[in-house]
Amino acid sequence: MEDKQQLQRGHKVNLSSRKEAVITGVNDVLSFDAREVLLETEQGILMLRGDELHVNRLTLEKGEVDIDGRIDSLTYSDGGGYSKSGESLLGRLFK
Repeated sequence: MEDKQQLQRGHKVNLSSRKEAVITGVNDVLSFDAREVLLETEQGILMLRGDELHVNRLTLEKGEVDIDGRIDSLTYSDGGGYSKSGESLLGRLFK
């Protein structure tokens, strides 16, 4: 049932004036700091780069993340090297 809900929620990026991003379809937050946020989404790994980035709201149950700051770039990759074991980077760091 949970897999069905993930498929139905979809992936969207809503960027307003390069200052606020509302992202849905997020499976995990792999890493974040003031210059880079790395997200595992339903469409692959999404990297946001900028300055003074803040993760304001994170609701992984719904797959939603709100980010603000100056957003300079959004880049997708297939995510081959980030989560080979099926576990997040944060999860591996805190073992």
